[in-house]
Amino acid sequence: MLTAAQNLTRRIRGNLVVMRHMPGQRKVPYLPPERWMALRDARVRSIVRHAAGSVPYYRELFRTLGIHPGDIRTAEDLDHIPLLDKETIWNDPDRFLSETRFGRHSLPLVTSGSASAPLRVRHDHQSVLANIAYGERERAVLERLCAKPGRWKELMLLYSGSTFGKVLDFYQHHTLIPRRPERRFVSLSEPVEVVVEAINDFQPDVITGYSGYLEMLFRTVAARSMKLYRPRLIIYGGEAMTSPGRDFISERFDVPLTSLYNAVESFKIGFACEYNQGYHLHADLCHLKLVDDQGRTVPDGERGEVVISNLVNRATVLLNYRLGDVAARSLDPCPCGRTLPMLKQLEGRLEDIITLPDGSFVHPLSIWGIFKNRPEVLRYQLIQHDARHFELRLVTLDLQTYESLLPAILEALRALLGPDAIISPAFYEELRHEGIGKFRAVVSTRKSRGQ
Repeated sequence: MLTAAQNLTRRIRGNLVVMRHMPGQRKVPYLPPERWMALRDARVRSIVRHAAGSVPYYRELFRTLGIHPGDIRTAEDLDHIPLLDKETIWNDPDRFLSETRFGRHSLPLVTSGSASAPLRVRHDHQSVLANIAYGERERAVLERLCAKPGRWKELMLLYSGSTFGKVLDFYQHHTLIPRRPERRFVSLSEPVEVVVEAINDFQPDVITGYSGYLEMLFRTVAARSMKLYRPRLIIYGGEAMTSPGRDFISERFDVPLTSLYNAVESFKIGFACEYNQGYHLHADLCHLKLVDDQGRTVPDGERGEVVISNLVNRATVLLNYRLGDVAARSLDPCPCGRTLPMLKQLEGRLEDIITLPDGSFVHPLSIWGIFKNRPEVLRYQLIQHDARHFELRLVTLDLQTYESLLPAILEALRALLGPDAIISPAFYEELRHEGIGKFRAVVSTRKSRGQ
């Protein structure tokens, strides 16, 4: 337990880290391409040296393949490193953790398991703090769209134990940043009526949440003619929102929407600007390329699987990591004047929202909450065939493990899906998926989805 003086010292040091990275952040998206490319490539060289010297996986990989860290000088040179899939990390996450102080002093997080195999990813304290400064690029957009550049009220629709909540808790203990939005958190597992009541009571300027959930929430509000306080701005992330969903919310409720593209594996990937024509990539912080199902880079304009290299996190180092989202690069410059490369057609997570007979819905992350603390479940898939019938596929270490876990899992699922839910479970030795993109952990095959 830290004393009051030690706690204050820690928070002052945290502020110094933030302020050291703050200058010029709002200008980075407008730099001439050669300038941000130079920043990117300098970070590439630095993270590769760090990985080769202190991360067991890369130290062994470079030695086996005869790769010299000095040979990787640009982002394009990262192609010499093989693609990295989730299963490799899941099998032994500590092999990707730096043996230096960056690994020892790091924030542990868990991915949401959209590939049904949640990963443990650690971020070094320095990069977590610097993330506040990098966020200035996104805040410049949010302030313009919110039309309230000072302190705004933000209601966040999240799941219990979310990454954002853990990161905010870290900031509360490690910084003295004075200008924080006034925030309220509401669990997305709450009934729609509870969520609407919280919005009306708090009257937020901004509502933030997962796109699939927000789309279903606003469609439900409209269908039931519920009274809802209208915010100034909606921020969605975690997955792609359908074009009809964006149009419905913006036209029916007269609220602008914007989006951030991030992940547990990389806090800063991309952000939408005022023109909302795609995602400007944080190319100097996270190198991104698109590949086909054979791992070959696709031409600009064609769809491919997102592969990222986090250039700033020195705890769990991930280079050429298959994130699993599907997207295409934009060939057209954005009218906003930002020079960073852009993504369009981001499909994001492919799980489905489950609609129940009473019209309520269950977000895939609520399903994930049942499995996140059960490491014996290697992979799961829940398929909704009709309103009440579900198929549950589980991959566990062995059949005995499956049989011991199943009763508690079924009980937890029925608490979410309703006591009348008919769940047909089955044990699998493995679950595969074809093509590019993320494995769908939650699938609804219903012909008619509730609006």
